[in-house]
Amino acid sequence: MTPPLFLLDDIPDGGVVHLSGDEGHHAAKVKRVRAGEAVLVADGRGTLLRCTVRTVLPDGVLLAVTSRELVAEGQPRLVVVQALPKGERAELAVEIMTELGVDEIVPWAASRCVTQWHGARGEKALARWRRTAAEAAKQSRRPRTPALGALASSADVAARLARAACAAVLHEDAVDAVATMAVPLVGELVLVVGPEGGVAPEELDAFAAAGARTVRLGPTVLRTSTAGAAAVAALSPRLGRWS
Repeated sequence: MTPPLFLLDDIPDGGVVHLSGDEGHHAAKVKRVRAGEAVLVADGRGTLLRCTVRTVLPDGVLLAVTSRELVAEGQPRLVVVQALPKGERAELAVEIMTELGVDEIVPWAASRCVTQWHGARGEKALARWRRTAAEAAKQSRRPRTPALGALASSADVAARLARAACAAVLHEDAVDAVATMAVPLVGELVLVVGPEGGVAPEELDAFAAAGARTVRLGPTVLRTSTAGAAAVAALSPRLGRWS
């Protein structure tokens, strides 16, 4: 069985790590790790420690580091622009895309989004997305959690697409399939996932002007919370991520 992974913002130098706080409690009281067991510790930015439990303490665990490595991001860098889904489906989208290996998730305030992020509500929603990504990274043993920045406008998205090595918008009326689209070897591959009501015509025009093409997943129409994950799964073997 793959050792459990715990996240620590600041990983110390040296051969000993004291895992405390929430992660230490989770290791000692939930996972119930014992002396001699193997565990993984990561900072969410690529640093990965392979450790052995030395001592279980009242406030966590003391770990002996057996190896240390820096796991680089995959190339091309995989970015998904996700229109805001409704309710708990937002966390579902973030969870699955994190487990599949997306490097960055950009929350997008599309014109047809029912959900709106404003003020404190938006801050809380973004915090939930980040917590979900961290938990999914631990579940999937990812040493890197996806970058998750502030809410993007349609103009922000168009600018991001213009800078990408490859940019595509998922759209049910597209002729070309996402599974056969040309993919770059380096740079950013940016996929745009629209809201339940679809990408507005003016947004499609702006994205096309920025260099994005439209692609389809297949004969069925997926929800916004699952379309991004399906596209990533279709592309991952061709990107060498599932080799």
